[in-house]
Amino acid sequence: MRLVCPVCGERDRREFYYQGAALARPEGDAWAPDWDDYLHNRDNPAGVTRDLWQHEQGCGAWLIVTRDTVTHEVLAVALAAEAGA
Repeated sequence: MRLVCPVCGERDRREFYYQGAALARPEGDAWAPDWDDYLHNRDNPAGVTRDLWQHEQGCGAWLIVTRDTVTHEVLAVALAAEAGA
């Protein structure tokens, strides 16, 4: 799989570190079940996902990668800071 870093260009996925699903954090006054769900429970969908990756062996940028887990197609890559994550 190849990812297109918005800063460095197209690179092999081995330069990147997968951090997990790109999820919105619960609000500060959220109670325990919301935080428990955020920290420990993950879906494992077949289809389009939105994941957080870091270009660890490159510029160090945090990226939001939209990809299809069935076809392995990368649909979009954006800087996390610009994607509101």
